[in-house]
Amino acid sequence: MNADAPRDFLTLQAALRAESPAQAASCECLRPSEPCAFIIFGASGDLAARKIMPALYRLYQNKYLPRWFLLLGCGRTELSDADFRARIRSALLKAGVKDLARWKRFSQHLCYQTIRYESPKDFKRLASRCRDLGLHYKTGNNRLFYLAVPPFLYQTIAAMIGQAGLARESKRASGWSRIVVEKPFGTSLATAIELNRLLLRQFQEHQIYRIDHYLAKETIQNILVFRFANAICEPLWNRQYIERVDICAAEQLGVEHRAGYYEEAGVLRDMFQNHMMQLIALIGMEPPAHFLPESVRDEKAKFFQSLAPFDLARIGQQIVLGQYAAGKIAGRIVPAYREEPGVDSRSLTPTFVAMKLFVDNWRWQGVPFYITSGKRLAQKLTQITIQFKDVPHAIFRNIISQGIRANRLTFLIQPREKITLSFQAKVPGSTVCLRSINMEFSYESDHARGLEAYERVLIDCMNGDQMLFLRQDSEELCWSFLTPLIEDCEQCVHKEKILNYYKAGSWGPEAAEQLRNQPA
Repeated sequence: MNADAPRDFLTLQAALRAESPAQAASCECLRPSEPCAFIIFGASGDLAARKIMPALYRLYQNKYLPRWFLLLGCGRTELSDADFRARIRSALLKAGVKDLARWKRFSQHLCYQTIRYESPKDFKRLASRCRDLGLHYKTGNNRLFYLAVPPFLYQTIAAMIGQAGLARESKRASGWSRIVVEKPFGTSLATAIELNRLLLRQFQEHQIYRIDHYLAKETIQNILVFRFANAICEPLWNRQYIERVDICAAEQLGVEHRAGYYEEAGVLRDMFQNHMMQLIALIGMEPPAHFLPESVRDEKAKFFQSLAPFDLARIGQQIVLGQYAAGKIAGRIVPAYREEPGVDSRSLTPTFVAMKLFVDNWRWQGVPFYITSGKRLAQKLTQITIQFKDVPHAIFRNIISQGIRANRLTFLIQPREKITLSFQAKVPGSTVCLRSINMEFSYESDHARGLEAYERVLIDCMNGDQMLFLRQDSEELCWSFLTPLIEDCEQCVHKEKILNYYKAGSWGPEAAEQLRNQPA
């Protein structure tokens, strides 16, 4: 052995350690360079209190907000600036924010405007106050409008913003205007098209940010990097090597306080049209020419166009609907969906769906995608599993009794974020015994602080980066794929017979497992 080898190795290790601080610095959050007035409609509501304001405060704590910024809350509730600040402080504490050392300075950027969403006069006053506060806080004409309101108000508020002249962008005004729309984006293909049409009357496509916070989770962002930055992955990412893809988003929570919304939406509109469809696209899309927002969104749209439509005549072979009955979660007895406050006692709204999809293209022909999501399940779990095919020739069959488990790649998104690859290895000893070994990357072991989902999407909005936001064509393609299924399920006269009931705290109806075990 070369006598210098240990020294060379130590020199290499020292060099790597020396590079790590600079490397870490280069991976920090891109702080917005331009000032920004952040106008939140529904600022006195639940979403703003639980998600948006805590995320903005954490960004401020970590010096990720621009130097000049304003947070202007708008809502029907009559509040003074002082009242609003007190309410937000309480919301931060309730959301688990413990360090309020920077609260005093942060609160100086908070203002409030009482507004009636259907009143042109109120929006004229809002425009005037935006101009005045823009001068005071030095945010100029850069405005980000966040619609943290029920979906039925999106069209009204967007129209009023436009009528008040707040949506316009011009070189003379030297500023930008952007609008953030939360899900659900419509309730069907027709309503999504109409909502897009009305938004585009006031805003251009580059100004519209259709948010899906799932896409901002670190593991989900890592899917494209894992696929396209590693030479060992992409050659295997096709029908020749992959047996199936399983995507699961399980919740322990029931309908909670959202019964009014959920009775109208159900699990298909609530989870599949947005979150689940986006996860499928990241796994199935083709490599973009460049890692740029429009290139990535182009490939997503192409993937959605490749989804094989459901055969409604044989829909029972592709989908299982379920609704939770009474059961136990974490040792606590919980009621059935029909017994939840605000739910019709004869409701046929599904709270669970398992479906089998296929993709009509060269890469994925014949590979089943099993997609599952439901409420009141055994565990809060979101994960994507890539099941590879069995080895083509079992050379160990004469010396081991058990079969060899196929390789499996898992992206765990909730409750912890990590990536795991299982492979076969020999157990130490004189005989040949095989066992599955896991290689694992866990975000918990990475000391760098990642941004939480809402922090990331807010930063991207301020930076004008639309990579994680849905484009009009993709939104409508998703609805185009799911609307026939939704309408068929809702119009089925025998719906009671096809709805499978499952105990709260289980993993869903037995029929879902049977669907997964059917030959592709």
